[in-house]
Amino acid sequence: MTGQRLQPQHIEHRRIVVKIGSNVLTGGTDSLTPSVIAGVVEQIAALVRRGAQVIVVTSGAVAAGRHRLRAHHEAQGSHRAEAQRDVQSKQVLAAVGQSRLMALWDELFEQQAVPIAQALLTRRDLADRLGYLNARNTLLALVDLGVVPIVNENDVVSIEELSDSTIGDNDNLSAQVANLVDADLLLILTDIAGLYTADPARDASARLIEEVPAIDEAILAAARGGAGTRGTGGMATKVQAARTATQAGTHVVIADGAARDVVLRAAAGEPTGTHFAPTGDRIESRRRYLLSGLQARGTVTVDAGAAAALLRGGNSLLPAGVTACAGAFARGDVIDVATADGRRVASGMSNYSSDEVARILGRHSDQIAEVLGYELGEEIVHRNNLVLV
Repeated sequence: MTGQRLQPQHIEHRRIVVKIGSNVLTGGTDSLTPSVIAGVVEQIAALVRRGAQVIVVTSGAVAAGRHRLRAHHEAQGSHRAEAQRDVQSKQVLAAVGQSRLMALWDELFEQQAVPIAQALLTRRDLADRLGYLNARNTLLALVDLGVVPIVNENDVVSIEELSDSTIGDNDNLSAQVANLVDADLLLILTDIAGLYTADPARDASARLIEEVPAIDEAILAAARGGAGTRGTGGMATKVQAARTATQAGTHVVIADGAARDVVLRAAAGEPTGTHFAPTGDRIESRRRYLLSGLQARGTVTVDAGAAAALLRGGNSLLPAGVTACAGAFARGDVIDVATADGRRVASGMSNYSSDEVARILGRHSDQIAEVLGYELGEEIVHRNNLVLV
């Protein structure tokens, strides 16, 4: 992955989540391979310079920790047994390796003059509405600034991924992150070219499936198989992640991370690996998420100017346009937005509690910190967390 690179003259997908598996990061060895990672970093940096927003979901902390401890014991002449593969041992390895993994990402992106940020998540963070709101707001604010967030499961406290569960791996975490930020594309980089009709290592007649319009039983059957030796997810978890993301309106590509210009080609919409077409509508999926599971906990009333701004689309709800607040709700709860005559115009997740909204309504955003003594955002509901009804 060296030499002259394809320049991203055209970017089909602007907001991209790139998931990089352990087998790619290690290049098939027992430790991280900087040259392989550097090739991916160069491509992501090229996209960022062209205005794309990229979030990386990385594996590799356990592999980095195993390599670090092995090197330490060898240097000390220690004959301690190799760390076992039970959950607690993997958590230990992740704790040792996480900083080394991030240091490598930071070094390589710094060479490209692209800043990064670390984001450790657990499934519990994204299941909780407040955690969801905080994670979404932070990630979107980072990519708006041209920063590349590096996301990983918080393996030190989360056992789902490390217990080899088919629902708790970084493949599925990447799908959740793609849905969290309304990504246009989820690119899952692995050590094979994509999804095959059968295991190509065992069946010479296996062929690459280049296009999947919908994930049916035949696709699921083709994906079944064991996990890699260094990863927690086999092809089955990747297809499961693809199903989650495509149902929310995101394109998904599973491709060989070592293929030349694979990130650039996928971002340009060029055929590479296996492409899973969206089966849902992103806006409708977002609407369903915001309005599902919980009825609105309260209502804020807005003046005519604020209502018009919201209905034009693309505007956040600022406190200056709010005239009244009803109901008891907390930060992260879903609230309705209505006009003075009671017409509901939008729903979304509130950045502030009902008590806080009551204190700042009618105020300009630059007065929030003065009134409350702190600020949780310039908006009562950010446009990214609001849907028109």
